[in-house]
Amino acid sequence: MTDSQTEHRYRNRLLTLIAAILLIGALKAAFAVVMPIAFAAIIVAALWPLKRRLAQHMPSWLAYTLTLLSLVAILGAFAAAVYLSIGQVIAALTANWASLEKGYGQLAGWAAEHGVPIAGTINRQRIMALLQMLAGGVYGFVTYVGFIGIIVMLGLPEVPRLKRRLYEMMESGDRGELLTVGEDISAQVRRYLGTTLATSILTGVASALWSWMTGLELALVWGILNFLLNFVPVIGNIVGIVPPVLFAFVQFGGWQMPALVFVGFVILQLTISNVVYPLLQGKQLSLSPLAIIVAMTFWSWVWGIAGALIAVPLTAAIVIICGQFDRSRWICKLLSA
Repeated sequence: MTDSQTEHRYRNRLLTLIAAILLIGALKAAFAVVMPIAFAAIIVAALWPLKRRLAQHMPSWLAYTLTLLSLVAILGAFAAAVYLSIGQVIAALTANWASLEKGYGQLAGWAAEHGVPIAGTINRQRIMALLQMLAGGVYGFVTYVGFIGIIVMLGLPEVPRLKRRLYEMMESGDRGELLTVGEDISAQVRRYLGTTLATSILTGVASALWSWMTGLELALVWGILNFLLNFVPVIGNIVGIVPPVLFAFVQFGGWQMPALVFVGFVILQLTISNVVYPLLQGKQLSLSPLAIIVAMTFWSWVWGIAGALIAVPLTAAIVIICGQFDRSRWICKLLSA
């Protein structure tokens, strides 16, 4: 290889690295615009088969209306569940405030004995303000989800028109490749969302039942919480264990019942994550576990919680696209299971 060829190769690699950095910066800076579009595209990919199937048995406009009503019902149920959970948590904290103060006092005494000074009393107003701030954040998130829903409503009818325009712009060979890539991405998104939804429902029901069996209050809240957190791979399953166990200390005192609650939640999460989920998923989503962790870390850094929610389908789409080109096929092999 000549010096000019070597120089040309290194220059191309440097330009590729610079372009990647600029792209990441642009994605981070354009969060308010790009993230809702990406989120809406994933939802459209999941809803389109439903609309197409309904259109086989009824007029297209009616199929479109029923599909959108399904989306609105899901979003409404999500918002209602979250608000109900926050209200129940506030009521439970108010009813168990004496136990909470007693447990916190014991913790403060133990910490002081080990040279870790912390405040001896709980600031009730601060905790209630924190819960109110959380409720306000949920309201903002629900509003943002509504904005994404509007994009979906406008984008769903554009799918056939966009497909027709792309066909008109490309040659026959490129059309086939584009159709294959698009169908693969859509299928991967649907499979991932379907599998995750099924395991999330199972996780939520199992968590609520275990809470009820152990006598832990707010069983419905813990079920809803673990249902929602299951959409965040790996990390969500771990985080979902912490709040019910902490509340068990407040409700029961001591350590026996909190330990029982903890063991039960761990067994549920491990069984569903390591047995049920792989059985349902099969080999449909070909991302390695390490790739999922890296993808969640990266997209969370770029887009926050929203990035964590759509990290897996976005990465799966990138893997499929990279597999279509010789120069980027190594990325596909690196991230695939």
